[in-house]
Amino acid sequence: MSTESVDQYFPGLEGVIASETAIANLEGKEGDGGLEYRGYRIEDLAGAVSYEETAFLLLHGDLPTRVQLADFESRLRSMRELPAPIVELLKSIPAGNHPMDVLRTSTSAMAHFDPEVNANPTDHAANVRKAERLVAQMPTAIAYRERFSNGKDLIRPRVDLDQSANFLHMIHGTVPSETMRFAFDLSLVLYTEHELNASTFAARVTVSTLSDIYSGVVAAIGTLKGALHGGANEEAWKVLEQVGAPEHAEQWIKDALARKERIMGFGHRVYKTGDPRSRILKEYCQKLAVEIGDDRWERIAEPIEKAVTEQKHLPPNVDWPSARLYHYMGLNIDLYTPIFAMARVAGWAAHIIEQLDHNRLMRPRARYIGPPNRSVSSIASRG
Repeated sequence: MSTESVDQYFPGLEGVIASETAIANLEGKEGDGGLEYRGYRIEDLAGAVSYEETAFLLLHGDLPTRVQLADFESRLRSMRELPAPIVELLKSIPAGNHPMDVLRTSTSAMAHFDPEVNANPTDHAANVRKAERLVAQMPTAIAYRERFSNGKDLIRPRVDLDQSANFLHMIHGTVPSETMRFAFDLSLVLYTEHELNASTFAARVTVSTLSDIYSGVVAAIGTLKGALHGGANEEAWKVLEQVGAPEHAEQWIKDALARKERIMGFGHRVYKTGDPRSRILKEYCQKLAVEIGDDRWERIAEPIEKAVTEQKHLPPNVDWPSARLYHYMGLNIDLYTPIFAMARVAGWAAHIIEQLDHNRLMRPRARYIGPPNRSVSSIASRG
């Protein structure tokens, strides 16, 4: 057996090509570090297509026609409600549990009520239908849990609202302004897919054993929970809260950089010259700050962003503006990562389906660095 793959060591698998995909491209034109969904540049998609159109693109291969979109939206809206036992489960889980743990559990429970739960895991059409159910139901699970956790009555899904307006309505009980709805929808589009990140990789590894789509999504949710992945937007907000006021920002960032602290929301494993999603979302942070009449957090964020970019050469990633964006919408910080998940489930599902369509079991090797060739001594001689 060749030892070449064992001898070659890439910490964190950085730069290793583990899959071929037609879903996302992080190289962009001329390898400039852009982002494309199935060949469409994120700059062209952002603001031009809805989250539903984006999910359709990832699950079905291309942007929908008007008729296809209407049918897709109708299917999603008709599947939003959760089975009663899952609603009871969401209510019964202790209030202090992490929302991502609750989402992981409720997503796993959804499998038991899927009418195609016993379908062959490689059945492409069945997997697409399961993916659509997940896209429809995960936002409801998140919103219901948020209402339960705060001792509030449930607000049922509305079939007359799109994905973004419906979610915000289920959280707050009011239909959002068009600016707020558009900004939230844009954030979902930007979070929908990002190639072979940690959670997507976990999902593909899981289903490469010929496990099912729900198992893959549950693995992805568990992976996304970590502060170095999905939890980064929560940590980015905590940075702003620590600073507290615009007049403290310059001194705070000066002290933090002197202590060589890691500032969450900056830098990216792939994007070295800047995350295009961050640039897109920053504009809508500023618009929402104007709408709510409070630009304090923008005035705190700007000097921090400038200092980290110039002194550490780490431009902001998408988590930096999204933390402020969700705050302006009145969303609790505990919702930030579940919202990431409800957007990304379309991307996870697309990768799971692609993996199962062209499957090969993922089984990498590890380089052994422990003691070599030890002999086994008798228990009496071990002291």
